[in-house]
Amino acid sequence: MTALLEFQLVEVKSTRLITPHMARITFVGADLHRFVSVSPDQQVKLFFSRTDDAPEVPPRPADGDILTWHRAYLAMPDDIRPWLRAYTIRAHRPDVAEIDIDFVLHGDEGPASAWAGSAQPGQILGMLGPSPSHYATIGEYDWQLLVGDETALPAIASNIEALPDGARATAYIEVANADEEQDLATSAGIRVRWIHRDDQGPDALLDALRASDLPDGRAFAWIAGEAGMVREVRRHLVNERGIDKKAIAFTGYWRRDLTQDAAPTPDDVADVQEAQAAAVGVQ
Repeated sequence: MTALLEFQLVEVKSTRLITPHMARITFVGADLHRFVSVSPDQQVKLFFSRTDDAPEVPPRPADGDILTWHRAYLAMPDDIRPWLRAYTIRAHRPDVAEIDIDFVLHGDEGPASAWAGSAQPGQILGMLGPSPSHYATIGEYDWQLLVGDETALPAIASNIEALPDGARATAYIEVANADEEQDLATSAGIRVRWIHRDDQGPDALLDALRASDLPDGRAFAWIAGEAGMVREVRRHLVNERGIDKKAIAFTGYWRRDLTQDAAPTPDDVADVQEAQAAAVGVQ
């Protein structure tokens, strides 16, 4: 059985724009002193209430089985079951029991973006996590490749900040335009290339990667963002760059033309199975 992660309520302390379409929201909570960071790219599940009240979820099952809990969550009436979305912890300050989460703002197209665009101090969300990560079990490598769109930017930034002195890394980050770039804490061995989607089209990130000269040596690749892009980048790295499948961590954060609540496609299921198999292979 899989142990159920801790559920708690967190409260908005402050909000600020860090780019025109990225908001950083700081949360506090009575139970955040028990929050334990598990990896630079750690994620939590956030619950957004459909009402003005704090979100509620089913109680923890006696056996701690997360699948039992998830079935109970899905069985909640549609009008009260809170929306569920996954987000990266951008920063964790255990001394003051605070966390930061960055939200991409794309209007009212989804409940999370709509909420974040108007979030105010005192508002309450539910939080489950953090999720376990296989990031620390990737083995030996000479350099690291980080690839993603703006939804992956918080995790890429956290990954870069966690790199040890002397580490070599290259990041390819797709954002809408130059206004969405962020100052990242990089050292001499870390290179960041920004790809502007508005100027170069929807395949800009993959095109830039295909045209690039990557460093020599054994690489570990981390890819996240739109699921179709992640899939194509992974295929390119394996088939054209010769990177071992087991040396690639990948996650599709969102899907073009599908909502977060839509059922998984066969490609989605296959991606999850391959990611799990690769994670087992490097442990």
